[in-house]
Amino acid sequence: MIYRCPLCQQALSKEDKTWCCPANHRFDCAKEGYVNLLPVQKKKSNDPGDNKEMMLARREFLNKGYYQVLSDKVNLLANEYAIDAECGLDIGCGEGYYSNRLVESLPQGFALYGVDISKSALKYAAKRYPKIAFSVASAFDMPFPDSSFDFMLRIYAPSLDVELKRVIKSGGILTTVCAGPRHHFALKELIYDNPKEHTEASSQIEGFDLIHQERILQQLSLTDPVDISNFLKMTPYNWKLTEEQKLALAKSGFSCELDFKVEVFRAQ
Repeated sequence: MIYRCPLCQQALSKEDKTWCCPANHRFDCAKEGYVNLLPVQKKKSNDPGDNKEMMLARREFLNKGYYQVLSDKVNLLANEYAIDAECGLDIGCGEGYYSNRLVESLPQGFALYGVDISKSALKYAAKRYPKIAFSVASAFDMPFPDSSFDFMLRIYAPSLDVELKRVIKSGGILTTVCAGPRHHFALKELIYDNPKEHTEASSQIEGFDLIHQERILQQLSLTDPVDISNFLKMTPYNWKLTEEQKLALAKSGFSCELDFKVEVFRAQ
């Protein structure tokens, strides 16, 4: 296990169910198995990250396989570019859907850590996927020593380039996923008078070389009112739709574009 203290940056060691450092900063493991390494003085709110309602909606939606095509592609690329990786990190892992499918796809012996700022998400993730080491922490200040990982995954999670470079080993592989130009465009057309496409340009991450890029295009069609409700709750557009619009979508069914931009980088 490789954690460093979020307060003094010294190495943490585990004593029974508590992680502690030489300065005696102590962090208890939750009963579900995760450790909270986000000190209260570093929180910007009492309950940062996705709340329980958003987490449950995303969990139910993903577990039905609607985004499995993305998970399959991420796993395929990991097996192509990082098949020899021994230790990985899922940044912004949420409830662990992508994390677990990634571990299952890679050779036995691959160790995976998951980090997310949402305690609600990690309560579920740690309980369901005990083989993965989950911690509550910010992607902008990750509780890991320098050069800890030879593979990292970041799906939609904001982060700092310098922090990504710090925790990855030289030559390590980083796979990122962000919205392609047409992602959820039909939904944006319901909200905005002049919706804009996301950029198709390649991403640039300081300290990394882009070695692969592709888009995953698919049409998402939903007819179950529960699935539609869950889908809306897990998107940032949920706050912009009126209750009347949400009810109309649940009643009539809904179809929109999925457009994922998947990129693979190698750390310099």
